[in-house]
Amino acid sequence: MKLQQNTMIALYSALEFAADPERQISAAEIAAKYRVSPHHLAKVLRRLGRSGLLHAARGVGGGYRFAGNPKRITLMDVIELFEEVGARPAGRGARREEERALEQILAEIDETAKATFRSITLDTMIKLLARRRS
Repeated sequence: MKLQQNTMIALYSALEFAADPERQISAAEIAAKYRVSPHHLAKVLRRLGRSGLLHAARGVGGGYRFAGNPKRITLMDVIELFEEVGARPAGRGARREEERALEQILAEIDETAKATFRSITLDTMIKLLARRRS
């Protein structure tokens, strides 16, 4: 499973906000930290806001705050906001057995990745990052 840039930015942002849910963070601060376009990030943050993961505060001193529960929100919850994670499309017509077998293996790998993303919460990732930093 390959994740789009929007999805990766969303995951970085969600982790940033979930690490300190009371802190209000500006889009500019996150854009600078992760070296992404502020305009591109704004689109991602709007979608996270519409999903209920973030609260937005406009105006001077504005920014975003985390609105969810990091112990309940999984990586897949964030990924599904930006990616189509359904089953792979069925094969087209009669194909060689090798192609069908490889497609089946790739589908199983995708299912394993999805199950892993569903099992890891933002809180778990934050703890993993803290252990790596120390």
